[in-house]
Amino acid sequence: MSLFEGLSAFPITPADPSGRVDTAALARILLRIKDAKADSVGLLGSTGAYAFLSREERRRAVETAVEAVGGEIPIIVGVGALRTSEAQALARDVKASGADGLLLAPVSYVPLRDPEVYEHFAAVAGAGQLPLSIYNNPGTTRFTFSRDLISRLSNIPNIAGIKMPLPSDEDYATELSAIRATTPSDFHIGYSGDWGGSSSLLAGGDAWYSVVAGLFPAETLALTRAAQAGDADRAKQIDAAFEPLWALFKEFGSFRVMYVIAELLDLCKVDPPRPVLPLSDEARQRVAAAVNHLYVRDGR
Repeated sequence: MSLFEGLSAFPITPADPSGRVDTAALARILLRIKDAKADSVGLLGSTGAYAFLSREERRRAVETAVEAVGGEIPIIVGVGALRTSEAQALARDVKASGADGLLLAPVSYVPLRDPEVYEHFAAVAGAGQLPLSIYNNPGTTRFTFSRDLISRLSNIPNIAGIKMPLPSDEDYATELSAIRATTPSDFHIGYSGDWGGSSSLLAGGDAWYSVVAGLFPAETLALTRAAQAGDADRAKQIDAAFEPLWALFKEFGSFRVMYVIAELLDLCKVDPPRPVLPLSDEARQRVAAAVNHLYVRDGR
């Protein structure tokens, strides 16, 4: 299996208000993912709050992951940064730490143009010398990858896949066919946006980059395997248990909800990094009810 196939679980990165990573809590979360046998860890993605952490803390997080689960489950690490030179340095840190792959978003304060993004990705891919997945996350970066740009980037050495947002029309099959028509046969296309994860796999997507798998890896893996097997009925049945969580993700953003779930599971008690505020008590009660619904539907 390729590094960019199957279920990639994206955990939060527990840290104190100053941005110091709680390595013990992070290791506990990662061990859950390893024990569930997810296909990879997506460390320091958007859910992992990479943009809020210094280079040193990001290095500590990667070293913690490699020590906790390295060699047993592949580790893909986000290396997005404002400056190309900083992203290159982060990519070198990841390789030196012994992780397996890179995830890169075009982070910028100034709106970027296609030639700038192309040069940025070529430079980081060259510096990291690890398989790299393009992170197409227009909701955060305000940059959308055109199919032409995806095609051009797919031919750069080390760029091996893309993490796509859910298509607005939910027509995964058409989008997958269009991208595959202009990219190498070993270029892997996966999706984020958890409420569309199983649908993207049923349509032939290569990977589900999942937020909820960061804390519920076993349940999410069952959904992944049903979808990969083409068992739409079983996938729909499992997905129904997640519906209350999907609704909360859409209402509050999965980033905020995941911090509440981590506390409910006794994995850590930390707030999101400021200026992101924790959810209200009323919202937290709704998260607890959604978690209970998941467990009840899962037969626990």
